[in-house]
Amino acid sequence: MPAFLIATLVPVPLLMLAAMAGGAWGWIALVYLTAFTALLDVLLPKNWHNPPLEDAMPGGVGLQVGLGVAHLWLVLIAMRFLGSPGGAETWDEVLPAAIAFGVYFGQVSHPNAHELIHRPKRALRRLGRMIYASLLFGHHASAHPKVHHVWVASPYDPNTAMLGEGFWAYFGRAWRGSFIEGYKIESYDLRRAGKARLRHPYIGYVATAAICMALALGFGGVPGLAIYVGICVFAQIQILLADYVQHYGLEREERAHGKLAPVGPEHSWNAPHAASQAMMLNAPRHSDHHLHPGRIYPGLQLDRETMPMLPRALPVMATVALFPGWWRRVMDPRVGALEAARTSRLRDEARARSAGPHLGAAGAD
Repeated sequence: MPAFLIATLVPVPLLMLAAMAGGAWGWIALVYLTAFTALLDVLLPKNWHNPPLEDAMPGGVGLQVGLGVAHLWLVLIAMRFLGSPGGAETWDEVLPAAIAFGVYFGQVSHPNAHELIHRPKRALRRLGRMIYASLLFGHHASAHPKVHHVWVASPYDPNTAMLGEGFWAYFGRAWRGSFIEGYKIESYDLRRAGKARLRHPYIGYVATAAICMALALGFGGVPGLAIYVGICVFAQIQILLADYVQHYGLEREERAHGKLAPVGPEHSWNAPHAASQAMMLNAPRHSDHHLHPGRIYPGLQLDRETMPMLPRALPVMATVALFPGWWRRVMDPRVGALEAARTSRLRDEARARSAGPHLGAAGAD
């Protein structure tokens, strides 16, 4: 737990200083969250350690709640001080600070909210939904567990990137598709449960977003609203970058009668880099999350033998994904190698099955 505490909480005072004091603090916060974390990923030994599952719970939920409250506080801080009197006013102060806030929201608040919406307690799920709604991305709290986890690694999931699909084409398709599919499944669940339409979660998402935008407008006028929306859009890009990178090109086999093969460890990309694992609450251990969605983040496991590994840390690969040509040169051969290995394995298994009866007959003779 100490690594998670340090990696996720140290940026909070840096961001507050960036917004409230301005000056060089915006650059300090931004460099800490990006370059310094990337450097630590290179210098620190890779983290292949799998803690016992019984040791995963203590402190895990407490940190999640603390990070959720810190996120909502940071949203208010950004609204009040970025571009307003008494805080970072000039654009050379506002821009690095706003980017730093967006990085933190995308790489710490998002993994935390992602964990919260999978927790069994309703209050924790509501906190996760509130975090996403404050980023103007509330529908993700519905689409992720009810669409993505059901159809991941298939063309039926809007948030799974197909082989050869560039991120910027994917971004529009995934944003729109997850919004629509999330709305459909929530509407269906309401009808099936016989509940009133006013209980629709999307009403809460839109209402929360409207309140946040009104607060931003009240605190900073039109410039304040523009800064807030810009931070949210930047955070949304990072959220969808994570989905793009973690599932790019990995597809489940479609079997007879249109049924998909079960989700396996081979259907997500993972990364063993220690610093970004801690900062992102083990989100780079993504295969195990899809195998066990209810498993809390300290207990997520990593297996280098069965789980595909990214060549660099998840935040670094997300940066590469912003440049589709570069991304395809790095990742397409790796997807091809995995597919070739899978095809070879299936061929060997088929040969073993077909040879089995003959071997048995020979033994009988």
